[in-house]
Amino acid sequence: MQAVLARTGQAVLGQLAQLGQLLLLFLDILRQIVTHRPRIRETVEQLYRIGWQSQVVVLITGAFTGMVFAVQTYHQFHKVKMDTAVGPVVSVAMTRELAPVLTALMVAGRVGAAIAAELGTMKVTEQLDALRTMGTSPVNYLAVPRFVALLIALPFLTAEAMAFGIFAGYVVAVHMMGVDEAYFLKHMFEFTDLKDVMSGLVKAVFFAVFIALISCHKGFTAGEGAEGVGRATTQAVVSSSLTVLMANFFIAVLFNAIIPP
Repeated sequence: MQAVLARTGQAVLGQLAQLGQLLLLFLDILRQIVTHRPRIRETVEQLYRIGWQSQVVVLITGAFTGMVFAVQTYHQFHKVKMDTAVGPVVSVAMTRELAPVLTALMVAGRVGAAIAAELGTMKVTEQLDALRTMGTSPVNYLAVPRFVALLIALPFLTAEAMAFGIFAGYVVAVHMMGVDEAYFLKHMFEFTDLKDVMSGLVKAVFFAVFIALISCHKGFTAGEGAEGVGRATTQAVVSSSLTVLMANFFIAVLFNAIIPP
């Protein structure tokens, strides 16, 4: 029993230590952003890698999510003769929940893994130590451009996923399921408000912070050798994805408390 309690206590302390390290990394990133000149070239390069090169994955995810959601809601609403309610359900679901969460998960899998692997490889090959030797902060040189790029790119990717998801749902509902186009559009614009879109974009900002922090932290603290880098990459994706899913609930509750639906 004592051994179980000891292991549990060590696990809890380990998680608290990691949370403390993440907080210190976040504060260090903010300090570097305020006190140092921004690295424009590196930030633009990361914007290209994170934002532009992620568009295909995000757009496909958003489009097919909107399509399958339209199909499923149509079949349920058709039973009670509420076919035209498909429009607002798809649009509100995409803007508030599906687009921001699924986009963040796709970016965490694609970009978070790449960041952790890149920084982890630099750590095990002692490139981070070389930067410190030359008087350059690894946080300012490596973490800040990736943090800023994610903070800019993820809301735009989320907005694209929203638009393509709603459009794909419209195409399926109107041209495949036979929902009346005029009522579909009328009800969609009537029941979808700006606050629904803002809710999704606010979530995207928080998700970007979580993904960037976790991925950079896992890369900076990667173990030695190829196994350590692989473990850091896996942990970055899993931790980022779980954090996105858990944070989504609390952000949604807080947003609805501040701005009731």
